[in-house]
Amino acid sequence: MRFLITGGAGFIGSHLAERLVARGERVTVLDNLSTGSPENIAHLADNCAVDFHFGSIQERDTVERLIGESDFVLHFAAALGVKLILEKPVESMETNVTGTHVVLEAAARHRTPVLIASTSEVYGKSNKIPFCEDDDVVLGATRKSRWSYAASKMLDEFLALAYWEEKQLPAIVVRFFNTVGPRQNARYGMVLPTFVRQALEDAPITIHGDGKQTRCFCDVRDTVEAVTRLIDAQPFGEVFNIGSTQEISIEELALLVRERIGSRSRILYTPYDHAYSSGYEDMQRRVPSVEKLYALTGFRPQITLPEIIDLTAAHLRTSLALV
Repeated sequence: MRFLITGGAGFIGSHLAERLVARGERVTVLDNLSTGSPENIAHLADNCAVDFHFGSIQERDTVERLIGESDFVLHFAAALGVKLILEKPVESMETNVTGTHVVLEAAARHRTPVLIASTSEVYGKSNKIPFCEDDDVVLGATRKSRWSYAASKMLDEFLALAYWEEKQLPAIVVRFFNTVGPRQNARYGMVLPTFVRQALEDAPITIHGDGKQTRCFCDVRDTVEAVTRLIDAQPFGEVFNIGSTQEISIEELALLVRERIGSRSRILYTPYDHAYSSGYEDMQRRVPSVEKLYALTGFRPQITLPEIIDLTAAHLRTSLALV
């Protein structure tokens, strides 16, 4: 099969491209490199099964042509990271909503199945734990731009499911919960690579807020395994959580990172208002139910957090030329 991966030079997209090529598929990558990197797919550059196209998902002619040449679309291109969303809310929403609409329109014309990458952010401030795919969502006020990302990804989901129901476009939606691992860039406020980099440099490990907020971190290898199983199962018209269920507070994460690396870093607490804009809101807990994924595929993410930290540190040591 020929797969088109939008955002295929990004963190998750590049790992997925690597996995698909390893199992004998052909892959086309479309990326404008705004947040992706050529280094992420450099090891695939000479592979005849991979084609790279520099371009945006908002370029209709490019998207139309590439989807017309593909058997399956994996739509991963999106604005990402809290820092980017707060700094460029208009550009972020346009990328997410307009770009997804362009992809879905072209896919519908060619009857090409689509998997849409969404996010746990869509659950907003809900306190019903664990989050299940059909749960209600609770977002903050529209004056708080922090929630614009969640709203834009919700609209992506609505569009994908509407195309399935109204136009019979085969579409699957997946919601990622804090996928982490090698190639993830700390530049956009991603907490684990930020902590690991700070620990490697013996710099203060900076926690936003009191550190009591909890998250579940899923290794990118588990994420890719879950996605490939869904591609094979083809449960069109459905939404699936993909994430670990190992819950840890951000404070505990900082201590674990420091311990695994053997760092001398101190722990520094920074108020949200200093790190972001005034009135910033965060989710206190973010824990997925993956029962729906398991019922269909027999798979649950299982790589442990210490192993994830060790692998991330090894990758960053190489890229930072640290010993």
